[in-house]
Amino acid sequence: MQALEIKKDIYWVGAVDYASRDFHGYSLCPQGTTYNTYVALDEKNVLFDTVKHGFSEVMLQRLSNVIAPEKIDYLVVNHVELDHAGALPHIIKICKPEAVFCSPMGQKAIEAHFKGWADWPLRVVKTGDSISIGKRSVHFVETRMLHWPDSMFSYIPEEKLLISNDAFGQNIASSERFADEINREVLEHAMTEYYYNIVLPYSQQVLKTLALAEELKLDIDMIAPDHGLIFRGKDDVRYALETYRRFAEQKPQKRALIVYDTMWHSTEKMAYAIAEGLNQEGVPVRIMDMKNNHHSAVMTELARCGLVVAGSPTHNNTILPYMAAMLTYMKGLRPQNRIGGAFGSFGWSGECLKILTEHLEGMGFELPVEPVKVKYVPGEDALEQCTEMGRALALALKTKCGG
Repeated sequence: MQALEIKKDIYWVGAVDYASRDFHGYSLCPQGTTYNTYVALDEKNVLFDTVKHGFSEVMLQRLSNVIAPEKIDYLVVNHVELDHAGALPHIIKICKPEAVFCSPMGQKAIEAHFKGWADWPLRVVKTGDSISIGKRSVHFVETRMLHWPDSMFSYIPEEKLLISNDAFGQNIASSERFADEINREVLEHAMTEYYYNIVLPYSQQVLKTLALAEELKLDIDMIAPDHGLIFRGKDDVRYALETYRRFAEQKPQKRALIVYDTMWHSTEKMAYAIAEGLNQEGVPVRIMDMKNNHHSAVMTELARCGLVVAGSPTHNNTILPYMAAMLTYMKGLRPQNRIGGAFGSFGWSGECLKILTEHLEGMGFELPVEPVKVKYVPGEDALEQCTEMGRALALALKTKCGG
């Protein structure tokens, strides 16, 4: 297992998880993922983060190709979530570092997660603190709720290197280690997938962190996240920063997402009629039915859509369970600056529209068009009403996007 030098005497010693398809139990990771760990060799040898439980031996093999593990002096815990700290007790036992650095909230998380922590040489650091490791120094920046309370960055100014933990990460398992080694569209899709399923609720913190980086005048020519590929060079660093700013700002885009579930295809027919109206007004649309699409794939598509149209038939006085789960998941991720619409079919009680609109309004979506509800099977008039709904929503979206 070979390590990879990313800067002079600084190495990637992480693990690649080609088999993973389930990230954190709620989001798909179709390309697998990585658990990135870095080691800086200096007068004091520093290990940044560890790996998920089960990957510690792979990590130690890579580390041993650079330095004997017992020669690690410092261990920095940028984040206590178990895909980065699952191997922490084992690594501390093997390396026996003289100090383990973490944020104030990191200490609380370590105490909550691990037995035996009281015997660890914990040292709490906060924004503005730094340590000398010889020719270099490590500066710490707390990034609370990006995306856990304990999260922090480690910055090595002499190398212009930002070790960014989960920020700027992607779930990509590959033999490539740098972002400039793969297709840019593939990279941005993976960044979008990661951001919109994990980081999105903390978009205000992202903007504050980007502002703080400017305020602290961090000179960065490499961003090394704890998942996925590393951004090297000023151009790719700028791309990563600007992409995160764009994600966080959530400016509305002239594209629509129709997400629905259906029993006997009535709601499905309505979905396609609404899409026709959107198309007639020149608004691109993606239709995603919940029986064939995972909720994390829907959120990835939402990244480029300023309009969300939700549909379901009434079922047992509520909506179908896949749609209920989808809208609950979406609400937790707190998308902003969208408009919405609702539609559905029913047989006798017809509560679907009330429930769908409550979900959309609960997310702060504007609802500029009356919802459409059809009893049993939509006929020509009902489908034309759906098409008209699509046209009206398209015009509202154009207005919101500035024309």
